[in-house]
Amino acid sequence: MDRALARIALLVLGCFGPAACSHGASQSAASPAPGGAGSNAHKTIGVSIQNREAQFYQDMESGMRGEAAKYGYSLIVVDASRDNAKQQSQVEDFISKRVDAIVLTPYDSQAIGSAIAEANGAGIPVFTADIASTSREGHVVAHVASDNVQGGFEAGKLICAAVGSRGSIAIIDEPEVTSVQDRVKGFKEALSQLCPAVTIVADVDSGGTRDKASSDAGDILQAHRDLSGIFGINDDSALGALAAVKAAGLAGKIAIVGYDATPEARTAIAGGEMYGDAIQYPAKIGSTTIDVIHGYFAGKTPPPVVKIAVGAYTRANAQASP
Repeated sequence: MDRALARIALLVLGCFGPAACSHGASQSAASPAPGGAGSNAHKTIGVSIQNREAQFYQDMESGMRGEAAKYGYSLIVVDASRDNAKQQSQVEDFISKRVDAIVLTPYDSQAIGSAIAEANGAGIPVFTADIASTSREGHVVAHVASDNVQGGFEAGKLICAAVGSRGSIAIIDEPEVTSVQDRVKGFKEALSQLCPAVTIVADVDSGGTRDKASSDAGDILQAHRDLSGIFGINDDSALGALAAVKAAGLAGKIAIVGYDATPEARTAIAGGEMYGDAIQYPAKIGSTTIDVIHGYFAGKTPPPVVKIAVGAYTRANAQASP
C-alpha cells in the first residue's frame, strides 16, 4: 500500500517539473499553421509587386505599410521587376519563410497560377491587389482593386466632354492586363452611351510604357491626321502620347486623357496639355488589402472581389488644389 502511494506521489509531482507535462501542448501552440486563425501578434505578410518603381505601386505599398503597422504585422515587400519567373521565385521564397499570407500584383495574370497553387499547398492564403489572377490554377482568397470598369467609364466621359459629339480617337492599350481590359471596357461603354458618333480608329498595345506609347502615338498621328483625342490606359501611356503630340506640333489640338493622376500627369493637366485623368486611390487599395487580410486572420470570409471607386481629375481639380 505504501509503495502504491509513493508511485502516485511521484507521478503527480513529476507534472510540476520543468520539462514534464509541457511536451506536446505548448509546442503546437507555439507553432501555428501558416495563415491560421491564432494570435495576430508577429504575423508576417509577403508582398510581391510587379513594378515597385511605378508611383502607383509606391503609393499602394505606403497604404499597406501604414495599415500593417496599425495591426502590428510585418511586411516583406519585394519587386518582381515585370518578370514572371522572378515573381514565381519570390513566392517560393515566401513559402520557405513560412509567411502568414501572400499579396501579389501579378505581372502575368495567367502564368502566376502555378505559384498561387504552390502557396495554397503550403497552407498560405493568397490575396491579389490591383491586378487579378486569371489562371484556373490556385485559389485567391480575395482581390482588392479599383473598379476599373467604372474608372474606364470616367475616362470615357472625359473624352466625350473634350472632343464633343463626334470625332476620331485612339486608345494606347495594354490588353493582356486584366485591369486594363476592364478600363477599356468601361471606356467603350461611355462612348457608346454618351458620344456614339465618336469613333475609335486605332487601338494599339504599347505595353504600358512611355517610350513605346510615344512611338505608337506618332505612328497613329501620321495615319490619322484628323485625330481628336487619345486615351492612355495609364499615365505613362498618356504622357508618351503627349510627347508625340508635342513633337508633331499638335499640342492643344488633341485631347489626351490618362489614368492614375500621377504628379507628372497632374502638372500636364494643370497646364492644359492633357485634358484629364481617371484617378485611382492606390494607398486605399493597399490599406484595404491589409484590412481584408486582418479580417481573414480573425476568421471572417471576405467577398472574392473588393472594389475601390475611381474618380475624375481635370484642370478644375488642379486649380482647386492648394
